[in-house]
Amino acid sequence: MNSPFNEAKYKALLEGLEVSVLNLSEVLSDNQNKRIDSEYFKKEYINFFKNVQNLKPLGYFAKEGYRVVYENTKIVDKEEGIKNNYPYFLQATDLDTPFINQDNLFYVHNDEWIRYPKGRIKKGEILIEVKGKIDKVAIVPDDFPSKTLVTGSLFKLTVNDKINKHVLLAYLISKYGKAFKDRFKTNLLISYVSKPDLYRIPIPFFSDDFQNHIDKIFKIIFSSKKESQNKYTQAEEILFKELGLKDFEPSNEPVNIKSFKNSFLTTGRLDAEYYQKKYEDYIKLIKKYKHGFKSFSKVCNLKDKNYLPNETKQYKYIELSDIGKTGDVNGCTISLGKDLPTRARRIVSENDVIISTIEGSLDSCALITKEYDNALCSTGFYVVNSDIINSATLLILFKSDPMQNILKKSCSGTILTAINKTELENIPIPIIDYTKQQQIAELIAESFTLKKQSENLLEIAKRAVEIAIEQDEETAIEYINSKVS
Repeated sequence: MNSPFNEAKYKALLEGLEVSVLNLSEVLSDNQNKRIDSEYFKKEYINFFKNVQNLKPLGYFAKEGYRVVYENTKIVDKEEGIKNNYPYFLQATDLDTPFINQDNLFYVHNDEWIRYPKGRIKKGEILIEVKGKIDKVAIVPDDFPSKTLVTGSLFKLTVNDKINKHVLLAYLISKYGKAFKDRFKTNLLISYVSKPDLYRIPIPFFSDDFQNHIDKIFKIIFSSKKESQNKYTQAEEILFKELGLKDFEPSNEPVNIKSFKNSFLTTGRLDAEYYQKKYEDYIKLIKKYKHGFKSFSKVCNLKDKNYLPNETKQYKYIELSDIGKTGDVNGCTISLGKDLPTRARRIVSENDVIISTIEGSLDSCALITKEYDNALCSTGFYVVNSDIINSATLLILFKSDPMQNILKKSCSGTILTAINKTELENIPIPIIDYTKQQQIAELIAESFTLKKQSENLLEIAKRAVEIAIEQDEETAIEYINSKVS
C-alpha cells in the first residue's frame, strides 16, 4: 500500500536543490544542440537571459574567426628554430590572461607557415582557449612577433567596429563570460567549445562612454605590464654585466675526454651529460668573478625541514604551475590542511626564494612576497634565503644561464631527474657586489609593484563590466572612477 503524500517531507527533500521549471518552447530556445541536461539550464543562465537587455551573440561582433586543425605538426628544437628563422608556435600554455608570454615559445618548420596561412597570428586578435581548460583569453599586442602560428586549442577572433576588443575581453573573463563558455563546452575526454557554440555566447551592448572607460583601463594594464618586464630585464642586465655574461660564449664541443681518476673517482658520475664542456665553462665563469665565490652552503640558508599542516587550518599552497616567468607567484590554491597533498610540506616566509629541484623546470624560481608569507609550497622546491646576497639578486642569479646550467649539470636520477641536497650545497655562488645587489633589489621591487598594479586594474575592469550588467553603466563608471585615479 502506498504511503500518503507528505508535503513537509517532500519540501525537506528538495531543500537546497536548484530547480528550473521550463516550458518546452523555452528548452528549445537558443538550443541548437538539443541539450536537456540540468547543467545547461542552471538558474544563473535562465535569469541572465530574463534580466539583461539588448543581448547579441558573440558572432554578431566577429569580423573574422578561425581555429586551425594541424596535422602531424612537429615542434623544432629551439637552437634549430633560431638558426633557421623558423616561425614560432604559440600554445595555450603561453597565455597568461590577458597577456601572452614570449619567454618560452616553441618553433615549427617553415613548411607549416606555408601550409597553414589561417593559423598566422594577427595584431589585435583575441585568442580564446576552446580546447582543454577553456579558461584563458588574451589579446595579441602590437609588438608581438608576426611570424607566429597559433595552436588549434586557441580560437583566433578579430572583432568588428560594434564593440571594443578590450570590453569583449573583459566580459569573456568576467564571471558571466566564464559561465557561458562553461555552458557551451562539450564534456568529452577533453572539454571543447565549437565555433558555432562560441559564437552563441550572449554579449550585452555597452555604450561608447562605458567602453572608453574600459579601454583606458586596459591601456594602463598593458603599459604597466610592459614596464614591469622592462624593470625585470634591467635587473637581469645588471647581473649579466657584473658576471661578464655579455660576450660570454660557452663551449659547444660535444666531446670532453676525462680520465677515470678525474671523473668517476672524483664525482661518482659516469654519464656523459655531466661532463659537457659548457658546464665547466659556466663554473669557471663563476669562480673567476672579481669579488669571489663560495659554496652554496656558505652563502645560503636552506629551509628543508618538513612542516606538518594543521588539518583544520587554511593554507595558501604554491605549486610549479603557480610560478610566473619573472619570478613571481601567480596566485595559488587555498585549502584546509586535511585537503592538501602530501607534498605540501615546505613553509615559506616573505623574502624567501623557492627553486625547483626538478630538471625541466629548474627556471621555476620565485621570490616570496608579503602576500604569500607563511604559505606552503611543494617539496619539489628548495626554500632558500641568504645573509650575504639579497633575495632579489638570488632570484635573478638562479634564473641566469650560468646557474641554470650548473643546476642542470648537478641533476641525477632515473625515473625523476632532480638535483639533490648534497649537489646543491656544493655549487659555487658568486658574492655579488653590494651596490649592484641594491640596484637589482630596487628594480625587482618596482617590477613586482607594476605587475601587481596591472593585476588590480584587470580585476577592476572585470568587476566594472559585471556592475554594468547587474546594475547600470553609471554605477559601473562611478566604481571605476573611485578605484582608478
